[in-house]
Amino acid sequence: MKTLLATLATALALALPASAAEPAAPAKTLRYALLNAETGFDPVKLSDIYSRAITAHIFESLYTYDPLARPSRIVPLIAAGEPEVSPDFKTFRFKIRPGIYFADDPAFKGKRREVTAQDFVYSIKRYADPANNAQGWVAYEDAGIVGLAELRSQVIKSKKPFPYDTEVAGLKALDRYTLQVKTEEPRPRLVESIFAGNDLYGAMAREVVEFYGDRIAEHPVGTGPFMLTAWRRSSQMVLERNPAYRERLYEAQPAPDDAEGQAILAKFKGRRLPMVDRVVVDVIVDRQPRWLAFLNNEHDFIERVPEEFITQAAPGGKLAPNLAKRGMQALFTLAPDVSLTCFNMEDPVVGGMTPDKIALRRALSLAYDVRREIVLARRGQAVPAQSPIKPHTTGFDPNYKSEMGDYDPARAKALLDMYGYVDKDGDGWRDMPDGSPLVLTRNTQSDSLSRSIDELWDKALRAIGIKLQLKIQQWPENLKAAQAGNYQMWPVGSTASQPDGLGIVQRYYGPASGTQNLPRFKFAPLDELYDRMQAMPDGPEREALFKEVKRIAAVYLPYKVHVHRIITDIEQPWMTGYRRPLFWLDFWQYVDIDPSKQPVR
Repeated sequence: MKTLLATLATALALALPASAAEPAAPAKTLRYALLNAETGFDPVKLSDIYSRAITAHIFESLYTYDPLARPSRIVPLIAAGEPEVSPDFKTFRFKIRPGIYFADDPAFKGKRREVTAQDFVYSIKRYADPANNAQGWVAYEDAGIVGLAELRSQVIKSKKPFPYDTEVAGLKALDRYTLQVKTEEPRPRLVESIFAGNDLYGAMAREVVEFYGDRIAEHPVGTGPFMLTAWRRSSQMVLERNPAYRERLYEAQPAPDDAEGQAILAKFKGRRLPMVDRVVVDVIVDRQPRWLAFLNNEHDFIERVPEEFITQAAPGGKLAPNLAKRGMQALFTLAPDVSLTCFNMEDPVVGGMTPDKIALRRALSLAYDVRREIVLARRGQAVPAQSPIKPHTTGFDPNYKSEMGDYDPARAKALLDMYGYVDKDGDGWRDMPDGSPLVLTRNTQSDSLSRSIDELWDKALRAIGIKLQLKIQQWPENLKAAQAGNYQMWPVGSTASQPDGLGIVQRYYGPASGTQNLPRFKFAPLDELYDRMQAMPDGPEREALFKEVKRIAAVYLPYKVHVHRIITDIEQPWMTGYRRPLFWLDFWQYVDIDPSKQPVR
């Protein structure tokens, strides 16, 4: 009997193709953790970087960034080459590559669905639809697409549904594969501002949006390399390789003297993307469990080593010897970001543009010691920010100095005394000029970094006689409160999504109040600067306007700027190819996992 079974098994193996007879190669699974919870996966609803880290791998825009080029370089993705641009930077024509398909989905009723120019027209109109309350609408409003803002205004006035089939003069599909965009004013950086971000500006299919309706945030369907296959809110997301993804090969152009980039290119050039089959993203808000999960080999890399563990991970800016012996690699990046404290400009205590209110915000800024934050809370993993402009972007000057980088509690006390913020009832705490109690509320979170910075703020304000209370909530709740204007002070980080420094200026732009402009700062001279800079090509004249923006930011202080972070990422020895993106969020397709080197999990 055994002989007969063995003979049948041998015959079956010979009859099958070699690939079927051999054991399947182990699936390559990339695992890591986000440090804050996602909010959903409908791009028009998103502003948080955590949700966008997922959508960046599901959707695709017309252009993307070379994964290795430093300085950054924009390259075609869905577009077939560079756009045709008129000499006045007002008309743009984009050719779309034929043969690119959306991931299979029940919304398509069993048919393959090719992406077309009309999908980009529709996706852009979704941002204009008032019903979506799109966080990214301001980017399209800034672009000044002819007729789009007017159509939105008509819908708001009429209170009728958005007419998606109404033609917009500046937004047309000239044919199946040609998209034309016309702008009211010159827009020299239109491609990088709204056509080079997969996370927010990728193509969506109308059938999918209409099929899922209110549940569209749970069913993202794009043309990208990965598909969402499982989601436990605020806990875990699982994405699988998109089986319908086109043949796309690893290409990059690192600088000739970029040894690290050249080594990655030599290893991966010509490999088909994506190189991993599955991605599991956990949400671990508390920093110690996230760090321990990485050390216990549960994750393949750790993005942003928590500050409180940096002396264990990379003392003195070098990977710790015990981790190096395990074959790990560390990457250090001065991030294109800035951390800020928002002051609600509509709040009756800290808001307002009168001299006494400006003096209060300036006093709060002067009382807080950013360098102490860097040493004690961030363990040296940051540099002081002198303005909101971020490293690696236009307008950033490493030699610029402003009052926002000063620590001067004596001057803070003098300002408060001068404008009547004194202790009127003798209880040891300063009061408002009208005699009412001066108590500030800082919205915050429960993680250890937030607790450390909260303690520093409390100590700083106590030193100048101001009482601080904390309102602890999860990050999504704090974001909702800030967007609704229901807060007084809130810390927030801002990471650049493009090389143009104008992105952070949008956080001061009046029309962006309630979206990117969380303080709801409204100052006509700054709005005018912003509009001028939109239309102006890069150069010395534009750089001079950036300096004026910095001056206004320091004078009126809707934000207290804190730091630009130094980010330390560490790879396990079985993961290769990672290089921190500067202005984009997608990287899963560019890394590889060697299952043979992974420990058993």
